[in-house]
Amino acid sequence: MKATTVGARGCALVVDDEPHVAELLGEALSAEGFRVVTAADGLAALRRARESGPDLIVLDIGLPGLDGFEVCRALRKETSAPIIVVSARGDEVDKIVGLEIGADDYLSKPFSPREFIARMRAVLRRSRVEPPSLAKVRQIGEVNVNADRREVFVAGRAVRLKPREFDLLWLFARHEGHVFTRDQLIEAVWGFDFEGDPRTVDVHVRRIRRALGDPAAHPRYLHTVFGLGYKFTAPD
Repeated sequence: MKATTVGARGCALVVDDEPHVAELLGEALSAEGFRVVTAADGLAALRRARESGPDLIVLDIGLPGLDGFEVCRALRKETSAPIIVVSARGDEVDKIVGLEIGADDYLSKPFSPREFIARMRAVLRRSRVEPPSLAKVRQIGEVNVNADRREVFVAGRAVRLKPREFDLLWLFARHEGHVFTRDQLIEAVWGFDFEGDPRTVDVHVRRIRRALGDPAAHPRYLHTVFGLGYKFTAPD
């Protein structure tokens, strides 16, 4: 793999267990002025990230050992560097989960080097110029959710939610109108290693409805989609 010696744009960590993909990404990033380090599995990715302090992370999801989603969760607790997920899994929910747990973009394989570089540049521009708070507030009807402050207001009234309840509401608020199954909600909020009862989602939904003053019999915001799951929408 070619790599710049100076790394004028800093260090990029490429995590992919397919050598030809890692090489392709590494060459593209080197040409953009990055010093490139690589890892081929999840545990190695965490180790290399701690060693190199990357300014950009390109992360495959289908990794041996530690799943790429779990790697993303762990990295996001340790670094604010932009993370671009690259994956052969192009399902919309996989994309939502990836973005919800901290990725800045999600690129489905196969892709061209030109497309990757364009997306990479866009991610770096956003990380430099976008005030973080702009992406961390959602107003849906009379419900205001602020992720930075972890605050919820309904028509100006403060609402208290437990941590998981807030995380669930924030997921709904960020994807207004999207129908999530219980399994998808568990993956995004509880994590892929959750071994409890999937019906815990129903319990949390009931608590959120009660806190919002959203009656289960005739909900205004948090709706049950029978046979599928739940969605969050503003009242008509």
